[in-house]
Amino acid sequence: MAQYDFDLFVIGAGSGGVRAARIASGHGAKVAIAEEYRFGGTCVIRGCVPKKIFVYASRFKDDFDDSAGFGWSFDGEAKFDWSTLMANKDKEIDRLEGIYKGILERNNVEAFAERAELVDAHTVRLTTSGKTVTADKILIATGGHVNFDDGLEGIEHAISSNEAFHLEKLPERVVVVGGGYIAVEFAGIFAGLGAKTTIVYRRDKVLRGFDEDMRDGLMEAMQARGIDIVTDAVFKKIEKTGDSLKGTLDTGQVLDADQIMFAIGRDPNTKGLGLENAGVELGRKGEVKVSADSQSSVANIYAVGDVTDRVALTPVAIREGHAFADSVFGKAPRVVDHDTIPTAVFSTPEIGTCGLTEAEARERYGDIDIYKSQFRPMRGTMSGSSERMIMKLIVNPADQKVVGCHILGPDAGEIIQVVGITMKMGATKADFDATVALHPSAAEELVTMSTKFTG
Repeated sequence: MAQYDFDLFVIGAGSGGVRAARIASGHGAKVAIAEEYRFGGTCVIRGCVPKKIFVYASRFKDDFDDSAGFGWSFDGEAKFDWSTLMANKDKEIDRLEGIYKGILERNNVEAFAERAELVDAHTVRLTTSGKTVTADKILIATGGHVNFDDGLEGIEHAISSNEAFHLEKLPERVVVVGGGYIAVEFAGIFAGLGAKTTIVYRRDKVLRGFDEDMRDGLMEAMQARGIDIVTDAVFKKIEKTGDSLKGTLDTGQVLDADQIMFAIGRDPNTKGLGLENAGVELGRKGEVKVSADSQSSVANIYAVGDVTDRVALTPVAIREGHAFADSVFGKAPRVVDHDTIPTAVFSTPEIGTCGLTEAEARERYGDIDIYKSQFRPMRGTMSGSSERMIMKLIVNPADQKVVGCHILGPDAGEIIQVVGITMKMGATKADFDATVALHPSAAEELVTMSTKFTG
């Protein structure tokens, strides 16, 4: 008889966990997976996928407005229906969850739709059924959870992005608290759909850690779109009167709103998993501390994705899960390279970025070469839009390699994916210059920029 019920038990059926389970099963392992909420994880169910759907919805008004300059006209006013968006979003999420379940079934992965907690290093208890199973290897892929300012008076009246995906109606006045990805994306969504939108952030600029030109350019564009940005301020209390909320800041300013949404970050989702029962070492934020090959402090327990607090991006979790399965069950050891990862912020306008910021490059290399272009996209010349696009290349003078690329403007996320390939291959500024421009396009600026700022 086998010593354990399973070769691998995965806790968390998000993108990283499902990928690991599928690949491990393909290598011949007997695999089980447990998920306490819905299969697909944060990204699919209440993260990047429904958020991108909302982003698309929020941009159609711009398209309608811009079309007039190209000869289009409409009889009557364009109308938006929140309930239609929500219903169609839910239908799409249901479809995607079905795909994830189908992947597991087709790959002979036994799935448990309930919470799983560790009893010891090889034993898992399923909390709904009370069933206990054993596994040779255990993978923690439970992702992260939203943060709230738990000590704030009236915090129970606020929502997070989780609840924002299930609001019964579009609020007329929204305050978004935070300055990261989620905060600026939802501010753009609410504003684009017609809500009076305010951002409150405790620092002086949104998107801490991003290139300064991107931060400045986005704040200017958001304000031009009618979004109020209140910086260097935090909430002191939230009061509810009827269906309205009143938020008081530490500056004394009072904000009236129909919804106040907190988007102040996410922490690894490890509380109550029983990791201490197995002796798994956790970090300051509760993250599972892992080696480069995703192994925890306990030899047979591994972790991938946001729960490790390495790089909180879905494609990274997928890569980590795949590498884990190949290494442990496929006899093909490999680790994931977390350097030079392209990413996008689906704000409006959006940001695409890869590599080092200007500040990071200066700290690493000293003197650097900067190439930068700011212009109005061609579409704006006919529509009358004042939106500007910013493109920036950061080059190491020693070898002329492009070590950073930052784009603010339409389709920045689509453009940066391809740029990421060239940077991963070690492309130099000369390689960019030698590439024939695709005209007319915004992306051609990346291979035609010649004005250099050195120092």
